[in-house]
Amino acid sequence: MTDLPSDPAAPFGDRLRNLPQYLLPQAFSTRLIYRLTRARTPWLKNLLIRRFSRHFRVDLSEALEPDASAYPDFNAFFTRALRPGARPLAAGEGAVCCPVDGAISQIGFAETDALLQAKGRRFSLTALLGGDPERARAFRAGAFATLYLSPRDYHRIHMPLDGVLRETIHIPGRLFSVSPLTARVVPELFARNERVAALFETPAGPMALVLVGAINVASIETVWAGAITPPLGSTIRRWPYPAEGEGAVRLVRGQEMGRFNMGSTVIVLFGPDMVRWDAGSRAAAPVRMGQRLGQLIDR
Repeated sequence: MTDLPSDPAAPFGDRLRNLPQYLLPQAFSTRLIYRLTRARTPWLKNLLIRRFSRHFRVDLSEALEPDASAYPDFNAFFTRALRPGARPLAAGEGAVCCPVDGAISQIGFAETDALLQAKGRRFSLTALLGGDPERARAFRAGAFATLYLSPRDYHRIHMPLDGVLRETIHIPGRLFSVSPLTARVVPELFARNERVAALFETPAGPMALVLVGAINVASIETVWAGAITPPLGSTIRRWPYPAEGEGAVRLVRGQEMGRFNMGSTVIVLFGPDMVRWDAGSRAAAPVRMGQRLGQLIDR
């Protein structure tokens, strides 16, 4: 994997706009944001929420708690729940639901071990999943969707299908932004940033949800383990789960599986010949949690 800060072949203007990321102390900035977003001093947390809401035009009309001042800290506001019925699930047997609100960054099928990051740029599936070829084997040549969550979006992540958790992997890495600009400029972006991969067995066979961290994403958590990051760490950690019995984790389609404490990107992976993406599921299309992205292929 290249350690180039940016691709010399990328447009000079894009590289120049992206340069400040390499001058920032990523880990320090992220730790600072972690503390700031959990501050409970009323005037401070209310100021943060007001400024953020105004700048990003946050819509609280769908929130379970529409009163911004009622949240105990900024992080509680950022990871706010939606009111019941705000995100109905796609109808139809075999429908694959979108796990998040946001926009499709890229969607399609892996070229053996390569996933599309941006026009003319690919990254390694094996590296994305922690460098284990056996772990990646089930997803080679399979369907993938990369979904970008902007700061104003709903930041909880839900299940596209019913699933039984088989493994969670925390893969330490860098903390670059995951904006479209950075995706165009930074080689192997999603396989370089810190990430948490959750592998499930589903009606479509193996499915992975990869939660990619970014600058100022101060914590990634799951409903079964709580906060997995921090600590940022330097070594890969993995936790296997049984399919049945004590310790098994079963989640149904549409159920919350995790959240970003500050925003980032989710990559959904399926095995080959298991899922067909809908014609309307294309790069740059806005998406909402629960809408239909594709359909299971009858076998």
